[in-house]
Amino acid sequence: MKKVALHNLGCKVNAYETEAMQEMLEGAGYEIVPFQEGADIYIINTCTVTNIADRKSRQMLHRARKMNPEAIVVAAGCYVQAQEAKEDIDPCIDIVIGNNKKQDLLSILTEYEAQHSDVKKEMIDINHTHEYEELHLTKTGEHTRAYIKVQDGCNQFCSYCIIPYARGRVRSRRPESVVEEVRHLAANGYREVVLTGIHLSSYGIDLDEEIGLLELIRAVHAVEGIERIRLGSLEPRIITEEFARSLSELPKVCPHFHLSLQSGCDETLKRMNRRYNSEEYYEKCTLLRKYFQDPALTTDVIVGFPGETEEEFEASRAFVERVSFYETHIFKYSRREGTRAAVMKDQVPEQIKAKRSAVLIGLGHEKQNEYERKYTGREVEVLIEETAEIGGKEVWIGHTKEYIKVAVSSEENLQNRIVKGTVGKDLQIIH
Repeated sequence: MKKVALHNLGCKVNAYETEAMQEMLEGAGYEIVPFQEGADIYIINTCTVTNIADRKSRQMLHRARKMNPEAIVVAAGCYVQAQEAKEDIDPCIDIVIGNNKKQDLLSILTEYEAQHSDVKKEMIDINHTHEYEELHLTKTGEHTRAYIKVQDGCNQFCSYCIIPYARGRVRSRRPESVVEEVRHLAANGYREVVLTGIHLSSYGIDLDEEIGLLELIRAVHAVEGIERIRLGSLEPRIITEEFARSLSELPKVCPHFHLSLQSGCDETLKRMNRRYNSEEYYEKCTLLRKYFQDPALTTDVIVGFPGETEEEFEASRAFVERVSFYETHIFKYSRREGTRAAVMKDQVPEQIKAKRSAVLIGLGHEKQNEYERKYTGREVEVLIEETAEIGGKEVWIGHTKEYIKVAVSSEENLQNRIVKGTVGKDLQIIH
């Protein structure tokens, strides 16, 4: 029996694909082992979102080769897809599997072992395919929450982002396929699903029938056994009055929304090729707060984008303070070769990026504490996920519907149960 070790880099979509490949291999009789010495096959699902991600991908590939020089090293996903035009990607790789070819993993391995060719490349022109890659899961690494990929590709072409070139154009999974997978996961005991995609808000624009993300959520909502539905990152423009009101009428939908911001300054947003301005973004947050009581709004912000002046940074900082997010994920702009932003003038020095990042991280912590204080004394529902030791005592850990992480003490086995409690009394917020 061949031993296979898998390693994932990057986003939740990548994580889903890695778990789907693992399930495929297990079904074919391969033994899954930890990513360490002794495996016969190493599979690295790579990432290319930044130059740092490229470097990490190369490091993991070289680590696999070093752990077993005789093993088959497979490089899959975005890093190798973005390198498609290069004749030689990396000498330590035996098999290259681009995006939309992971579904063929088993046949690719079989062919390689039969032919013993030098390097086997399985790539397609990702920018001209309309096919959604069908991968499936019946279980995941988490025991209570399942991430489900429903969409791939992006048509936005933000000036800093390489992903449309690595993932191709928008491709949506058929709703019946999504619902079938959700039913399998519910039957296997999962209580919560998270719908994810490369550009989730674009779900359905390429399908023949009139279906969008809202209709897909309603279909998943009807599946018995699933008690919570979370959404991956959303583009602000999808938040309309109808969308927000309709979601609020679906009790399984968690009031936890990640709206990508990237900058609170309109001039910076233009250079980023983001298709909204700060006031439009603020209106979307207001709509969500109109239909949900204290929803958890989270976001991403890039500091030090090319041309960002002190005045522009201050406008962005002031906007972040105004919106008052639950969580703000701060990223220092990383020059990504192959994007328009990489060749823009007025690149911001690293020390200025670090200073601005520290300012926003501090503001983020302040706003997070402010949001969590609102919930002190409130009764909430918590999906219990695992145990942990805090202060020398074993407690149960879970998340509220807003994704606030809490601890609860109990002698009972609460694994995968939804329990009610009062924050600050029965439940303690932890970070």
